Amino acid sequence: MSGINKVILVGHLGKDPEVRHLEGGVTVASFPLATSETYNKDGKRVEQTEWHNIVLWRGLAEVASKYLQKGKLVYIEGKLRTRSFEDKEKVKKYVTEVVAENFTMLGRKSDFEPGPTTTISQPAENKIADEYSIDPNDASGDLPF
Repeated sequence: MSGINKVILVGHLGKDPEVRHLEGGVTVASFPLATSETYNKDGKRVEQTEWHNIVLWRGLAEVASKYLQKGKLVYIEGKLRTRSFEDKEKVKKYVTEVVAENFTMLGRKSDFEPGPTTTISQPAENKIADEYSIDPNDASGDLPF
């Protein structure tokens, strides 16, 4: 049996999406998303906030750059990806991100142009996993992210 890698989040954007255009015209957008939960501890209301790194590719990135802004409420479905890189001091670092497969903008009608909720999905033929495959014939060694 194969595993399941599924993430569902509802939260507020921590900042406007950062959009980059890679070789071949591929667009990628990223932003932090805050999810909060409230609970009672010793009779006091406590709010705990978690921050998630969200990454969107191609068409989803284009839509996110047009419609999403800091503070907007959004529903995101995707999968977890962990990648590594070396910082300036050649220390290996790891980062875990949510690679979005679709998202729904939530809020009032006035918050978004098309309507109160708009769902955007990644086309099946452009699945995110393709972005993380490395061409063994590529001599540059550059990663696609």
